[in-house]
Amino acid sequence: MSYRIGSGTDYHQLTEGRDLWIGGIKIPHHKGALGHSDADVLLHAICDALLGALCLGDIGVHFPDTNNAYKNIDSKILLQKTYELIRDKKYRVVNIDSTLCLQAPKIASYVPQMQSAIAEILQVSVNDVSIKATTTEKMGFVGREEGLVAYATVLLTND
Repeated sequence: MSYRIGSGTDYHQLTEGRDLWIGGIKIPHHKGALGHSDADVLLHAICDALLGALCLGDIGVHFPDTNNAYKNIDSKILLQKTYELIRDKKYRVVNIDSTLCLQAPKIASYVPQMQSAIAEILQVSVNDVSIKATTTEKMGFVGREEGLVAYATVLLTND
C-alpha cells in the first residue's frame, strides 16, 4: 500500500454578471467568479491537489484556458476527468481537507451540498470531504470582495 499527498490552490476574481459556483453548487450572490470555465475555485483547487499528489502537472496542463472545449465548462466535469486520471494510475481518494477564503457570501449552509457533490464524483463518503471557510477580516483583495481563494489537500492510496 502506498499513500500520496497533494495540495492545490486556486484564485479567481469576482465580477458582476457571472454566476458564483463553489464546490459544484451555484450560490446566490451579486458577483460571480471570473474564469475560462465556470471558475469554481474549490473544485479547481481539488483538481490541482489530486494531480499534484501523483506528479501529473496541474489543471492548466490538462484543461488549458486556450482550449475552447473548456469554455464555460462545468468544473464538476473537470473534477470527474481528473479523478479518471487518478483511477487510471490505480489510486483512490482517502480524504480531502479544504479551506475557502471569501468575505461574502456566507457559505456554511451550502457546505453539505458541496460535500455531497464532491463525494459523489470522487466516490468517497461525505465524511471524507472537509470544507471550511474563513474571511480575511476585510483585508486584501479577498476582504475587498474582489476575489476568492481555495486551498485543498488530498490523501490518495493505491490499496
